[in-house]
Amino acid sequence: MTARVVIVGNGMAGARLAAELHAREGDRKVTVLGAEPHRAYNRIMLSTLLAGRIAEPDVELTEAAGHGIDMRPGVPVAAVDRSAREVRTGDGERISYDHLVLATGARAVVPPLPGLDPTDLPRRVVPFRTLDDCRRILAVADGARSALVLGGGLLGLEAARGLATRGLATTVVHHTGHLMERQLDPGASAVLAGTLAGLGVTIQLAVPATGVVADDTGVRLDLADGRSLHADLLVLSCGVRPDTALAQAAGLTVRRGVVVDDRLRTNDRSVSAIGDCAEHDGTLTGLVAPAWAQARVLADVLTGTDPLARYRPRPVVTRLKAAGIDLAAMGDAAGGGPGEELTFADPARGTYARLRIHDERLIGAILLGDNPAVGTVIQLFDRGHPVPTDRRALLLGRALGGAGAAPSASPALMPDAAVVCQCNTVTKGALVRCWRSGARTVDAVAAGTRAGTGCGGCRDAVGGIVDWLSEAESVEVTR
Repeated sequence: MTARVVIVGNGMAGARLAAELHAREGDRKVTVLGAEPHRAYNRIMLSTLLAGRIAEPDVELTEAAGHGIDMRPGVPVAAVDRSAREVRTGDGERISYDHLVLATGARAVVPPLPGLDPTDLPRRVVPFRTLDDCRRILAVADGARSALVLGGGLLGLEAARGLATRGLATTVVHHTGHLMERQLDPGASAVLAGTLAGLGVTIQLAVPATGVVADDTGVRLDLADGRSLHADLLVLSCGVRPDTALAQAAGLTVRRGVVVDDRLRTNDRSVSAIGDCAEHDGTLTGLVAPAWAQARVLADVLTGTDPLARYRPRPVVTRLKAAGIDLAAMGDAAGGGPGEELTFADPARGTYARLRIHDERLIGAILLGDNPAVGTVIQLFDRGHPVPTDRRALLLGRALGGAGAAPSASPALMPDAAVVCQCNTVTKGALVRCWRSGARTVDAVAAGTRAGTGCGGCRDAVGGIVDWLSEAESVEVTR
């Protein structure tokens, strides 16, 4: 068992690892060093904070506390001495470790445009990555009338929707021909753009930016087609890059991220890496569910709880669930290849669905708009179960009945092993057990199981299960 664990990074991965270690038996000292001067917070909820639907305390994560846990926000690490098994903080303190975990995350990319210096951005030009970034955006947005968002990926669209909710005339500028090109096909992008337009967000596609001019009065974004857009605020959402500086300086193997094996170990067996900075099997995560899964596995390895624990990536489901938008994308939905492809689009209602099926298994899906089958589709994709004979129930989101129909969305017919919360791998059975132990509200069940504490996309499903359990109990009492 490892006695002294030092975690560099107090983000969603590092904080979760500390909590996982605290929950396991054993006598150990865990020190968490976070460069940001805040308590750990849920980065996914920053767009909701930006929209004004929650306050700052609502984004804080529950931190591990108590014997053996030393949480130290605002303490950046300057160097790692692997031979001495020490880390050196920014103020020169040396902290010894038996095992070091790098959870340094990723940094927002500032595009190499004339007028943008990554070390000294103008006040009205702000990346969207951290809580401090969110504070800066809100400070500029207070009293502003218009905003530009550079980048039409998931985070950029969430930022745009949040700013539009605050009443700013918001325009998204994206360099490719359709939004969220990693997850969506052009058809889904077109419907999503129409939905966003109805919510006050203008979309400019296939037009790269060529320069930025900003001063105290506003921002001008120059475009490759010769136009210039003007606004009070420019939000940068141009992707992230794993923060590997410490690992590189320490001589660890780094490609795009810090290279780790199935046990999350680097080429130094006394050093691990998890979360956005880690590269496993040639893949970067960038999402909360894999980071938290890595934290669970590493906690098992370090404490000896499960010496055979290995990290096995699960299929990724991307959710965009902002006010007026409900999008789920998974697998290779936008690609081609063998198998069936089924598509339904109703732009007037903001609805789009695409399924890709091979060997009777769902290998990709895009569901945009109100589709009651979204939970069933996610389960079929996640568990690799055969799809129903009649695909229309999945595509159109309505029960057809009869042999081969899609499984009912009713919680009563959902198997206990069905994963409801993808971020925390919480099953329906775990929710039921928590409810039966006395947690009778959505908030109580979420606190007891962590369901809904990641991206928040499963809150409606958790609420449906709680309501179903409450109704079932009411019927039993009446009888």
